[in-house]
Amino acid sequence: MAFSVATNEHLIRSNIWSSKLKEVFLEDLVAMKWIDMVEDFPDGDTINIPSIGQAEVSDYAENRPVTYTAFDTGNFTFTISQYKQTGVYITNKMKQDSFYYEQLVAKFVPNMYRALAKQMEVDALKVGPDGQTPNDPNTINGAHHRFVSTQTSEVMGLKEFALATYALEMANAPMTNLVAIVDPSVEYTLKTQSNLTSLQFNPKWEGIMRDDLITGSKFSFSILGWDVYTSQNLKKSVNETIAGPDSSTSGAGVANLFFSAAPDARPFIGLVREQPHIDSEYNKDYQREEYVSTSRYGFGLWRPESLVTIITDTDQVV
Repeated sequence: MAFSVATNEHLIRSNIWSSKLKEVFLEDLVAMKWIDMVEDFPDGDTINIPSIGQAEVSDYAENRPVTYTAFDTGNFTFTISQYKQTGVYITNKMKQDSFYYEQLVAKFVPNMYRALAKQMEVDALKVGPDGQTPNDPNTINGAHHRFVSTQTSEVMGLKEFALATYALEMANAPMTNLVAIVDPSVEYTLKTQSNLTSLQFNPKWEGIMRDDLITGSKFSFSILGWDVYTSQNLKKSVNETIAGPDSSTSGAGVANLFFSAAPDARPFIGLVREQPHIDSEYNKDYQREEYVSTSRYGFGLWRPESLVTIITDTDQVV
């Protein structure tokens, strides 16, 4: 008796299925640690936070009555505006017939938590640009807090970091814990700038720039006093013409965020009223196991003077 593929093809498995499931890579989430969470908001969905301005000073003449002026006051209204859900089910027939059933079910809960966490990140990172006036420099004390990059092709450059520093200084924001969250296209641009990688013009940065710019924590590098983090979840399609330093126009814009993360100066405020949790039950009518997770939360631009939005184009990675 002889065995060969030609005469015994039915004994050969021509299409093999692995016992593993491939999962997509996930980006790191960075935004929530810089949200100033509201603590005195036990119920309801809207809270009012009053604010006061500075005392006024005027000239005084001897033997004349003093002029009394009231402080400027304001009211910041914060609302829990987001109510999100994610749901998945698996039928009895799928559980009975699928070789991957146990692996699938084991992934339901972590994937649902992750999906809601990413949505929170996206909503948190867009609240700054959304809280500002679009197509406007959002000037505070003469400095622009929203502008399109002044560089050729609207990419990020050192000048933009300096302009962000200037804007915060003019707004009297604390110049500590300076954080920039930028798009991967910005990281690429800065990483390929010769004056940053060769250190030809920046010898004092040698200790900072010598290491690889990309790390697992998504901390990219420090430059001009700014700790730079990379995120894929910044607000995109921000295509604006702003009367900024060079009156530039963005065509494939992304809103990069520069802010002071000092505890008393964080520009973002937030509250998670309902933390994500999993509810599951068996649906006898549809003969399936159902999993549901919901979450309620809200974010707002609390201190606009501590935030600078710099718009760059994402289509210049070549």
